[in-house]
Amino acid sequence: MPRALIPLSVLDLVPISSGSDAAAALRNTVDLAGRAESAGYARYWIAEHHLNPGVAGSAPALVVSLVAAATHRIRVGSGAVQLGHHTPLSVVEQFGILDALHPGRIDLGLGRSGSGRPPADTAAEPPAARTTARGLVIPSKPSLAAVLRSPRSTAQRALLQQPGAQTPPYADQVAEILALLRGDYCSDDGYHVHATPGLGADVEVWILGSSGGDSARLAGELGLPFGANYHVSPATVLEAVDAYREAFRPSGTLADPHVLVSADAVVAADDRTAQELASPYGLWVHSIRTGQGAIEFPTPAEAAQHDWTPDDRALVADRLATQFVGSPSMVADQLEVLAEETAADELLVTTITHDHADRVRSYELLAREWSARAHRPARD
Repeated sequence: MPRALIPLSVLDLVPISSGSDAAAALRNTVDLAGRAESAGYARYWIAEHHLNPGVAGSAPALVVSLVAAATHRIRVGSGAVQLGHHTPLSVVEQFGILDALHPGRIDLGLGRSGSGRPPADTAAEPPAARTTARGLVIPSKPSLAAVLRSPRSTAQRALLQQPGAQTPPYADQVAEILALLRGDYCSDDGYHVHATPGLGADVEVWILGSSGGDSARLAGELGLPFGANYHVSPATVLEAVDAYREAFRPSGTLADPHVLVSADAVVAADDRTAQELASPYGLWVHSIRTGQGAIEFPTPAEAAQHDWTPDDRALVADRLATQFVGSPSMVADQLEVLAEETAADELLVTTITHDHADRVRSYELLAREWSARAHRPARD
């Protein structure tokens, strides 16, 4: 019998390549979305990032609108809207407009990043790196406190929130969004609020998270689908999906837990070519983790000029060890392991290369291999 492989989807950060600009990045996103739809991907999600010279996806609802208008069947959404930067009403109205224009195709992924303050110092030792029995790399978790305390992060918090404003608890924000979508939101003084558009919008609401903390537990308690970020925080992906499943309660949305897991991947016709295309990734991650924001994605030649120190390498080691790079067969093998270890129901693949044609080709090669495997006999 054929193998029951789970759906693949696309996460697009709308990357800007060195020597290019935001307009070209947006055109590339629209082009890639159409090609992803033709290749059979299930969803096309846009990430939200701010003050990054190399990322043009700062307004997911706007980019989702462009992508949805250029496609026909593929589900399109956010991965994720960061609630530290938006009010629940603004989110519902934006995605209500999208649903009105593209009914039954819009996903609303919610995240809490951007709403917090720099973490308190902790003396706790992070778990040691390990590799699971099936071969999934679970690296140790690096400290990102320096990033959150950087001048860029301070400026981001100041610019994305009104002076003196306080972000409400994440659970309260999600509850307001759900109430506004259902049409049963009532203000403290008894006024029933109907968001227009937004009321009754047929959007899929997801919660995305990078650990076994509040986001995973909230998604489970509300009976919503959950996205676990292996590509952002590979050290904590297993605890995230475990916490979600442990907290899960059936709802009108889901009878059983539903997990999507993200992964970085670069695919080419052969391993050597893929490794060359992926070689700038470490420098790109380094720019994020040193607090300068994502740089324009370098060429392999530009990346090769960086003089790496041991500290530099340690800062990005977890992301390099968990990026899936190689031929279609090799990357598909690794994605199958990720799916098995997390018991994922879907996988979300993010790919960045300097040249747009290489990124398109990566997604197309992977989709072709994944589809071919689905038609092969199941393994014993």
